[in-house]
Amino acid sequence: MSSLFEPFVAGDLQLANRVVMAPLTRNRSPGAVPSELGIEYYRQRATAGLIITEATAITQQGQGYADVPGLYAPEQIAAWRRTTDAVHAAGGKIVTQLWHVGRVSRNELQPGGQAPVAPSAITAKTRTVLMIDGVPTLMETSAPRALELSELPGIVDDYRRAAVAAVGDAGFDGVEIHGANGYLLDQFMKTASNHRTDAYGGSIENRARLLVEVTTAIVAAIGGGRVGIRLSPVTPSNDVVDADPQALFTYVVQQLAPLGLAYLHVIEGQTGGARELEDRPFDYVALRAAYRAAGGTGAWMVNNGYTKALAEDALANGADLVAFGKAFIANPDLVRRLTEDAPWNTPDVPTFYGGGAKGYLDYPTL
Repeated sequence: MSSLFEPFVAGDLQLANRVVMAPLTRNRSPGAVPSELGIEYYRQRATAGLIITEATAITQQGQGYADVPGLYAPEQIAAWRRTTDAVHAAGGKIVTQLWHVGRVSRNELQPGGQAPVAPSAITAKTRTVLMIDGVPTLMETSAPRALELSELPGIVDDYRRAAVAAVGDAGFDGVEIHGANGYLLDQFMKTASNHRTDAYGGSIENRARLLVEVTTAIVAAIGGGRVGIRLSPVTPSNDVVDADPQALFTYVVQQLAPLGLAYLHVIEGQTGGARELEDRPFDYVALRAAYRAAGGTGAWMVNNGYTKALAEDALANGADLVAFGKAFIANPDLVRRLTEDAPWNTPDVPTFYGGGAKGYLDYPTL
């Protein structure tokens, strides 16, 4: 049986173990520039086989929350370089998650105070975060405008340029495309948020088109072995659902299979919630089988509420990597705790989003 603690190769990524630190937004990058606190935060967690950074905006248009980092300005790239250098010096591997929030934003966060963009002009029934007098404050999202057909090649190129910057000047080992949780690429894929009637709407093939184009462009630029993608077939996060997710995501993984990706990162159930949704059953084993049957060789990464026992069971049943989220917030030495069956620290929930070192850098190790 595969062990969580065995080395593993995912594409071009040589990993010391199969424990992955999931992307975790922490809202501690004022001005969208990764902070010095963040450098230490990631360095502390470098014993993970792979660190996936918090979601990182590819452009200012892609920003949707206060104090989240970007990867489009020189000062951002320089700060990320200091972070990747620190993780590498500690023996770790780190990729960045490329993010465009689409409609999950507010005018205040957009260039020139413009409306957020989306596949269709449908306001998300969700909230985002603004900093008001230094306090993270939940606010309803702004009404978006629908992207013009002529704008979509530019979106694809924004992803490509961010990926090149990530593995170039910023020093990341690779990138993860954020195709999940109700953000732009997911908004295009799902029927509740995409009411377009052009080549990017209607059929499954059309709704998946932008995701496939973005992934293909990034693979062409930096090589598939350094590219992962995150998918969430049934999570209702940020007000997106699909009428037939099994058919949609079967098609998606079949299109991704020939691209030689390092991994597919699949959220099982509702992000941060139930692993099985009564009103949205989904067969993840069939999804993996469809990917493999189409020639997909990327590592299969599972995510959502995993314990050590669940992780070992997943590996025994065909998964390759297991991502842990909140556990890594409170346990910088999570790999050691898993190895030794040691208890886990309890996370300080009020410090998850925004703030300083408290609840960020001060969790004790064994």
